[in-house]
Amino acid sequence: MAVGKSAIGLQLAGQLGVQFVDTDVIIVENHGSIADIFAGRGERAFREIEARTVAGAIEDAAGTSTVISLGGGAVLDSGTQQLLASCTVVYLECDSATVADRIARNTGRPLLAGDAMQRWESLYATRRPIFERLANIVIDVRRGTVPEIGLLLEGRLREFAAAKQEVEK
Repeated sequence: MAVGKSAIGLQLAGQLGVQFVDTDVIIVENHGSIADIFAGRGERAFREIEARTVAGAIEDAAGTSTVISLGGGAVLDSGTQQLLASCTVVYLECDSATVADRIARNTGRPLLAGDAMQRWESLYATRRPIFERLANIVIDVRRGTVPEIGLLLEGRLREFAAAKQEVEK
């Protein structure tokens, strides 16, 4: 949450000349704002919408090179975790100091109501082991611009793909 998934994903897709899909954007387009979904229907309803949206995005991207940005909590769903097993998963590793300014500027995150940084740290502590388990590639986003991180990620993806090809031979 607030690590730059959308910006870095869009950068990477542009570099690679492939489609970029942001599941949060799809949710907003089809269901209204995430804050309104949380307020009106609750987190459980949002997570169900999110899981269906992620499944649809992965299904639509099958057989293509597509960069898909998931909301930070999407990985909590066991079905989503299973679907991600067929994908190359990138974990954008961060810390609270790095996201503090972004969180302070964006008050529309329903899960960060109240003490936003304390909530972020708690959510991150819960999600981090899942991110680490699912990730094929880990990129530290504490330093560097979005274009620099995009280039780093592109290189790591190429290395990963080459290593995967070697194993499959």
